[in-house]
Amino acid sequence: MRTGYSGSGPGAITPDGCAVELYSRLPVGDEPDIIAAAAPAGASILELGCGVGRMTGPLVERGFTVTAVDESAEMLERNKGVRTVCSPIEALDLGETFDVVTLASFLVHAGDVEVRRGLLRTCRRHVAEGGSVLIQREGPDYHEDLPRERVDPSGFTVRMVSAEPVGDGVNEVTAEYVFPDARWTQTFLARPLTDEAFEEALAEAGLRVDERLTDDGIWVRAVPVA
Repeated sequence: MRTGYSGSGPGAITPDGCAVELYSRLPVGDEPDIIAAAAPAGASILELGCGVGRMTGPLVERGFTVTAVDESAEMLERNKGVRTVCSPIEALDLGETFDVVTLASFLVHAGDVEVRRGLLRTCRRHVAEGGSVLIQREGPDYHEDLPRERVDPSGFTVRMVSAEPVGDGVNEVTAEYVFPDARWTQTFLARPLTDEAFEEALAEAGLRVDERLTDDGIWVRAVPVA
């Protein structure tokens, strides 16, 4: 388990506190549509932090060639019909490039600055010239107005329980997922990033913001700096 990360509930728990069975139950959101709209038809996609493949499968169905990366072998076992690579993202070096690299699940907000640097360097290392990196950011109120909860139409409840400062601009965030037959919690470290701090982190890795893909700015397209 990574320092500062933990999880509870039925089934395997990954090093960053994610429960494999939980993520297998969560519905697919609008992420595949956002990525598909921003990627060239038939593009090669490197999906960093693919988890159980909630986005992977829908992207393959849309005609993309996906290489799915995760540090959890248990997560990767749930991915079918795609090339998978078991590796920490920050250590990945496949020696090849892709039309599109995705970094979702707010991973760019990693509490450890060195981890964040490693994530973005991996993105830059694997994106083809002329390609793009699609990054999912936290919303502006992610760490505020807590606790809060959302009841999903499928019948489970997501609660953002707390975001407690632990120093150096990092919060310890706890989330809870309650289903009729099971309950999971996840605790992780997250660093809120202003637009300026986000752009500085990209620049350090040789990337720059090209376009906001959603009105709320949660999804951003970055491109390599010439």
